[in-house]
Amino acid sequence: MFKFFPLVGKNLFRNSRRTILTVLSVAASLFLLGVLLTVYAAFYFRDTPADQAQRLITRHKVSLTQALPAYYGAKIESIPGVEAIAAMNWFGGIYKDNKPEEFFARFAVEPEQIFKVYKEFDVPPDQYQAFLDDRQGLAVGRMTADRVGLELGQRFTISGDIYPLDLELTVSAIFDGPDSDTTYFHKKYLDEGLPQGMKDMVGIYAIRTTSVDNVGAVARAVDAMFRNAPEPTKTETEAAFQLAFVNQIGNIKLFLLSIAGAVVFTIMLVSANTMAMSVRERIREVGVLKTLGFTSAGVLALILSEAALTALVGGALGVTGAMAAGVFLEKAAAGFFTGFRMPAWGVPVCLGASLVIGLGSSLIPAISASHTRITEALRHSG
Repeated sequence: MFKFFPLVGKNLFRNSRRTILTVLSVAASLFLLGVLLTVYAAFYFRDTPADQAQRLITRHKVSLTQALPAYYGAKIESIPGVEAIAAMNWFGGIYKDNKPEEFFARFAVEPEQIFKVYKEFDVPPDQYQAFLDDRQGLAVGRMTADRVGLELGQRFTISGDIYPLDLELTVSAIFDGPDSDTTYFHKKYLDEGLPQGMKDMVGIYAIRTTSVDNVGAVARAVDAMFRNAPEPTKTETEAAFQLAFVNQIGNIKLFLLSIAGAVVFTIMLVSANTMAMSVRERIREVGVLKTLGFTSAGVLALILSEAALTALVGGALGVTGAMAAGVFLEKAAAGFFTGFRMPAWGVPVCLGASLVIGLGSSLIPAISASHTRITEALRHSG
């Protein structure tokens, strides 16, 4: 059959406009499918870095909006298997004109503890000491500094939206490391400006365990300790905690897979109509091919080959676009989620889906045309 590939290529461009539009429609659908698979893999199949695998997040069992008492920290630290613990409060706030590209994560933390929990971050010793010594000091991740344009010594104001106060901050340290799109400032500085009822409350506790092996045991011990307390806790891995934000929307896994299936099915219907139209125009040509010695199987293979090649070209374009979109998604979600890249298994899945679209949409019209008798085919008026 390889000797007939030039014929397949020539037939594809007998109506170049229709072929190009079909390729683009398949590319658009496979681009969407590829992006969905990229998001799905980032949420549910991404590799957990070694440092992150040792970390747990403890929050209020009822809701993340409910705070925990500050004295919980000392109790959690006494649990066997806990290496370090840091209290963290999400501040939010408004920076400059509050433009989306100027947004960055802002956490009030215990400066002496935060880099013991997040050991993958590398901060120069002199800058770290400056951060400790300055009550208004801010430690900025390298990714944030480069993206927003923050420099050592820079002063600015963050206007509170969750908390009823504005913060005057100075960039005291810039730290490097993976996922360094975040910032930390002194929790004591935050507490000083809060009313009495909001002081000494903690949003979450970040816990670093001594090893990955005792993560489960520590999580169970923390929750058991506060099971009957007025503020019960929920302790989970850092990866699970991040995923919980996504799951608040609903069953994201089912949602993504449903959309992916709908995309493939819809484009298959559109392609089936296009292929049926193309085959109807070539019924007389089928009769000519059969008079030249082509068998029904040969005619079927030619038509299916054309459809498969069209779909694969569209699929390749779509996958390329999805891979580029993954890079954009990873930058857009920096500081919250990482790993927005097309997984290795995503490429064959997308190309396989494009092949299914091509063959599935052309199979019925191709079978019908290949079984048309020569006399009927030659009498066909188109």
